[in-house]
Amino acid sequence: MGSGFSKMKKQARMMQEQLSQAKNKMETTLVEGSAGNGLVTVTLNGSKDLKKIVIKPEALTDADGLQDLIIGAFENAASKIEDEAPSLPGMPAGFNLFS
Repeated sequence: MGSGFSKMKKQARMMQEQLSQAKNKMETTLVEGSAGNGLVTVTLNGSKDLKKIVIKPEALTDADGLQDLIIGAFENAASKIEDEAPSLPGMPAGFNLFS
């Protein structure tokens, strides 16, 4: 009985290590998203923190439109992050590491 528990502890420790490595990788991963045919481009890290935003001058004429473009670019980048989230062996299907 004791050896089974030791094996489970070892597997849990390994899974925790893999999870930590995956989170560290995503923290350093940068992803770009854009909207309006590139009028607005944002860069997010794996935690969906905004790192950079580029707005082309043509987008500055309409404040409401610009707001929509920024949101669209952010959502575009965020969906890319979720698509790139590493899958870990042994994790249940649909487990989202970064939501």
